[in-house]
Amino acid sequence: MWYVFICEDNENSLALRKKTRSAHIERLNALKEQGRLLLAGPCPAIDNEEPGEAGFTGSIVIAEFASLNDAQAWADEEPYLSAGVYNKVTVKPFKKVLP
Repeated sequence: MWYVFICEDNENSLALRKKTRSAHIERLNALKEQGRLLLAGPCPAIDNEEPGEAGFTGSIVIAEFASLNDAQAWADEEPYLSAGVYNKVTVKPFKKVLP
């Protein structure tokens, strides 16, 4: 089943985000290589794809896991969470309808 990960950044976490990005991307690429990643990306803090020093307010990930418990366990190991980039990660089942 698909699960959505709604990730909320701590304020002023851009420097930590940059420092931890490679570990974060590595995990996402592993899901992609397994064919289990639907989409992933950050939410800019301003109305611009390249927010610069304004940074981001969080991220959205939609990926496939065997169960909600498995999805939550994956989220709990997120490098951005342990580094203090994310304040909170909410995991919910997701039903893809379109496209």
